[in-house]
Amino acid sequence: MSKLVIVESPAKAKTIQKYLGKGYEVTASMGHVRDLPPARLSVDVKKDFAPKYAIIKGKEQFVKDLKKTAAASDKVFLATDPDREGEAISWHLATILNLDLSEANRVTFNEITKTGVKNGMENPHVVDMDLVNAQQARRILDRLVGYKLSPFVSQKIHRGLSAGRVQSVALRMIVDREEEIRAFKPEEYWSLDAKFLTPSTRRVFAAAFYGNEQGKIKIENKEQADAILSQLDGAQYRVKTVKKGTRRKSPAPPFITSTLQQEASRRMGFQARRTMKAAQELYEGVEVEGIGSVGLITYMRTDSLRISEEARAQGNDYIKEHWGEKYLPDKPRYFKSRANAQDGHEAIRPTMPELTPEQAKKSLTADQYKLYNLIWKRFMASLMANCIQNTVRAEIEALPAQEPQEGGHYLFTASGYSIKFDGFTVLYEESTDDAEADGRLPEIKEGDKLKLKEIGGNQHYTEASLIKTLEENGIGRPSTYASIISTITGRDYVKREAKQLHPTELGEAMTKLLREKFPKIVNTKFTASMESSLDKVGEGQEDYIKMLHAFYDDFDVTLQKVKEEMKDVKIKLAEDETDIPCEKCGRMMVVKVGRYGKFLACPGYPECKNTKPLVQETGAFCPRCGGKVIMKKSKRGYPFYGCSNYPDCTFMTWDQPTAETCPKCGKSLFKRRGGLIVCLNEDCGYERKAERKKKGAAESEEKPEAES
Repeated sequence: MSKLVIVESPAKAKTIQKYLGKGYEVTASMGHVRDLPPARLSVDVKKDFAPKYAIIKGKEQFVKDLKKTAAASDKVFLATDPDREGEAISWHLATILNLDLSEANRVTFNEITKTGVKNGMENPHVVDMDLVNAQQARRILDRLVGYKLSPFVSQKIHRGLSAGRVQSVALRMIVDREEEIRAFKPEEYWSLDAKFLTPSTRRVFAAAFYGNEQGKIKIENKEQADAILSQLDGAQYRVKTVKKGTRRKSPAPPFITSTLQQEASRRMGFQARRTMKAAQELYEGVEVEGIGSVGLITYMRTDSLRISEEARAQGNDYIKEHWGEKYLPDKPRYFKSRANAQDGHEAIRPTMPELTPEQAKKSLTADQYKLYNLIWKRFMASLMANCIQNTVRAEIEALPAQEPQEGGHYLFTASGYSIKFDGFTVLYEESTDDAEADGRLPEIKEGDKLKLKEIGGNQHYTEASLIKTLEENGIGRPSTYASIISTITGRDYVKREAKQLHPTELGEAMTKLLREKFPKIVNTKFTASMESSLDKVGEGQEDYIKMLHAFYDDFDVTLQKVKEEMKDVKIKLAEDETDIPCEKCGRMMVVKVGRYGKFLACPGYPECKNTKPLVQETGAFCPRCGGKVIMKKSKRGYPFYGCSNYPDCTFMTWDQPTAETCPKCGKSLFKRRGGLIVCLNEDCGYERKAERKKKGAAESEEKPEAES
């Protein structure tokens, strides 16, 4: 006989089994085993929103086997993830297995290490029904909104749409930002940026136009910029003043879920879903050479900045050993979490600070290594001493070839620093959304003559992060950010251009409808207050049935009223119209959405019932027969390219068509992975390396999402 421990994933089960050893059997539930069936509402609104749960399709045999194993075990421990969702899975398992909910059979592991598993097993507790009810309330809320509102928007716009409680607010944020951009009437703004060379060091540094000796000058148009550049023609430059100082720079705190997602996006181009997949794998456990199966990071769904004193001590020991005592601050540094942060878990940190990314690299996938490297460096840097910088601000005077203009000599300013003590920056510095110059100035002094290397006008703009905005507005929780973005992009409400999110016409139509008819659903403050209420339910401070009534009773009245008001209204989208004529009646066909995706249909239905597949042309031509090359999708959803004359012509390729033609044979060229431009004409064989993009352009593009 043995004790049964139920976790969520096989990787986690394998790691924990190693630490528990004989006398224990560890099995994985593979996530939820019971849920609201998808085919119907499954919530009895008239009976205080009683949920009607059922075993998830495909898991019936697993549950049957699990019941047998549990019945033959001395004790069952529920060890699902340590959050609201994990608590609910444990409750569902306890209900299915007829476990006593008053018995201490729930264990949680903040980290999957020998110490973490030992501490968890030594401190079992009862299933937290407040957390369970918070999860049930969220699940029921999302089901009510989704199943009541989605059919309505599908009827009013087009078939197959869905509206979600949190995704609709996220979509509105993107739409609102796009509308602000369109409505913004920009003042023409110009800056003059110069680069100077110091004759003594031969180093180049940047400086910005300030104005003249009477004060700052704002350059409002190109003509003004050109006039100043003309007056500067032939000028000599010298350093007029140099002001020096000292400043301290503190490290960023260790990661929480949102900051990890933002930094992984900025540094590595990871989308949130890709980041969380790699983080989950690092938490659950990987086989590390010389160590065995071990979880390398603490639980990755958290918004707390707290770290354990044990981890702090281990990190400090490593810092002292590798960089010396001076790289530790005089007093330990403690970071304060946000006011509404849940403090159940530590910040995201390495479980073994002594295990460096380079030591673990051979045992990790590329994504796992990149993320572990980021988490390890950020944590270690957060413990280290401040960086001390010697600051410099120089004023550079332009001495014109002719008489000085009214207002005196033109002036440029340059600000920068040199490192007095590198501190934490020896290891890591936080990146930002804006590209920044190096910021370091060569040694210069008053009176130094400078050589102008280049000068010109520039314009600039920046973009904010959706995850940061969601967090700042209290929308969603750390565990939901990735799925929110995945949902609104996957349903064509939002398109991704480089790293920016922009609404489609469909997304804007959806937001307009909800904003006008269901203002609470897309109100950020209202949604944030709902999240706050869910937190209070989880803390035992609010009754979840009352909370559901407070939301749903008003929502249902609004829905019935809007249905009546819009019973004869149908919203048409310009993006649904095409210039493709119907072969049967001549009308221009429209894009429709069916069970298997988009297709073309005649708008004359039911008089004309003509339909045909929606073809996406690429602009390239088939190297075999000259037909159009169109984009297709495999059964698993991967894009590939084929000839429009199929089945008469069977040409297909995974290589991406380009607008270029072959200089040898005139056929269309294709781009192959690895940076090759190739001609697929079998009698030609032309190929060359693709031109590399400029650094700025390359960095602005998002890397493709890894398939999971």
